[in-house]
Amino acid sequence: MTERNGTTKEPAESRPALTGRRDDGAASLGDYRAAFYAGRLAMAVLNRDGLVLAANPAFGELVGTDPEELVATTAADLTDLGADPRVWTAYREVLCGRSERLHCTRRLKHTEGHSVWVEVTVEPLTPEPLSGEERMLLSVADISDRHDLLARLRHLQMHDPVTRLPNRALFFERLSTALESASFGPSGTGRIGLCYLDLDGFKAVNDTLGHRVGDRLLSAVAQRLTRCAESAADRGPDRAGHLVARLGGDEFALLVEDSTGTEQLAELAQCVLDALQRPFDLAGQRLSVSASIGVVERAAGGTTATGLMQAADTTLYWAKEDGKARWTLFDPERNAHRMTRQALSSTLRPAVDRGEFTLEYQPLVGLGDGRAQGVEALVRWRHPQFGTLSPNRFIALAEENGAIVELGRWVLTRACYQARAWQLAHPGQPLFVSVNVAVRQVWDSDLVADVAGILAETGLPPHLLQLELTESAVMGSAGRPLQALQALSDMGVRIAIDDFGTGYSNLAYLSRLPVSVLKLDGSFVRGFRSQEHPNPADEMIVEALVALAHRLGLTVTAECVESAEQAERLRRIGCDTGQGWLYSRPVAPDRVEALLDAGRHTGA
Repeated sequence: MTERNGTTKEPAESRPALTGRRDDGAASLGDYRAAFYAGRLAMAVLNRDGLVLAANPAFGELVGTDPEELVATTAADLTDLGADPRVWTAYREVLCGRSERLHCTRRLKHTEGHSVWVEVTVEPLTPEPLSGEERMLLSVADISDRHDLLARLRHLQMHDPVTRLPNRALFFERLSTALESASFGPSGTGRIGLCYLDLDGFKAVNDTLGHRVGDRLLSAVAQRLTRCAESAADRGPDRAGHLVARLGGDEFALLVEDSTGTEQLAELAQCVLDALQRPFDLAGQRLSVSASIGVVERAAGGTTATGLMQAADTTLYWAKEDGKARWTLFDPERNAHRMTRQALSSTLRPAVDRGEFTLEYQPLVGLGDGRAQGVEALVRWRHPQFGTLSPNRFIALAEENGAIVELGRWVLTRACYQARAWQLAHPGQPLFVSVNVAVRQVWDSDLVADVAGILAETGLPPHLLQLELTESAVMGSAGRPLQALQALSDMGVRIAIDDFGTGYSNLAYLSRLPVSVLKLDGSFVRGFRSQEHPNPADEMIVEALVALAHRLGLTVTAECVESAEQAERLRRIGCDTGQGWLYSRPVAPDRVEALLDAGRHTGA
């Protein structure tokens, strides 16, 4: 039959009827019958069981099969709806009438072997008016070109343009997926490993040779890392690839899914170190680099991507701190110590305001008469979580973050108030108080003004205050520190060098410092422990130091005196005062009051 425009019209009986009155059960589409068969969109009519009742030529062309052969086949098999449990469930909901529409993206296999990406839609048709039978319309749109374009765009978005490696975004995507899907059993170990590295001294390459050479170096490093990862994967039980990513700058990561233990990660890290130690020949430049690597290996269960990266970053810092050009394995105990330091550092300043610090005092006793001449104020931190902490747990942290200025001012004020109270209670037996001062207090605050103000506020005479600075802080002082020490000495405050003998001991400079007291480090006194086996070298050194100090008009205090024998030998040598457990441990202020009342101190 020929239409007026010359086209040939297919006889109606040659196609499955869509009127609902044919024995083949085709759905009624009324006036849309021609559009169904002529349309470029692949379509099929399904019954409530998901069987194809009719398919148009576009559908047959899409899957590479005659549309007549698709009748009575299962639509889910044709469109791969059963491969995804969530899609399959949603599809069944539509067939059963509990959902109005399914829309999803699937990949179909063409009969010629290539894949076709499609958008699949399933929705109900208007029931056939005579029989009332319900039918479904399945439409399938070819989106292969769009999918390929999006895939290319995603690849560009998720890969580093310099090294062609996965970038930070793709790395974290893979890491999160690995942590979520990790499991024990034949298909996995339930563990995960990570080597996190950066290049030592890479900035110098960029600064001296330019970013173009730097980029070439990064690309060459990426190639060697990839070879290490491939080699390690080939030796693994599942021969699965390990992800190598550039996280930014000169930072790289090697992710090992289903790791078999720390030995596997250690071998990979060592392979990386060995590979990077070989020189790089780039554009006529022969470059040598090294890397510092943080290695983390642990069970995936309970591990988060953030937690794993924090551990890796911490371990990388340890590798650099330990000397660079090495790998370091994550150590939970070392990390716990670091976390404790961080917790203490962050709460130091508020702790002063909360009144968590207190002072204890250790007597400084005259070796000639055994009477207390002064006390050293020692700060303690009554931490609500970690208990009472001695100064060696937090003073260095306070110096690092600057809290030592505020804390030192509090210690000085509190100690001066206490010394003034003792002076008023025992006017015939005045005690000086010795307070440790950090060199940062001299640089970051006006120490002279602080001391003057505190003495005026408390009413303590200047000669009853002694300030202790370490030998390394005092020796070689110039400029502001020396001016501050001189001003304090002119004020009448005593200046003592603490731990004398442990620094570089610039004795020639000692005569020009406004110092009145040397405190010998306890390491010298420990050599005096045994009367039967004395150390003559220690005794000779101490004797020489005491003689020198006395010639310069200085007094000498020996620290860490623990026995009467040590005290007697120090007295014979000429030491003026002693401090240590022989006389008393650091005690609360009321215990010092009792010592003053006793008059003499022979033990703690």
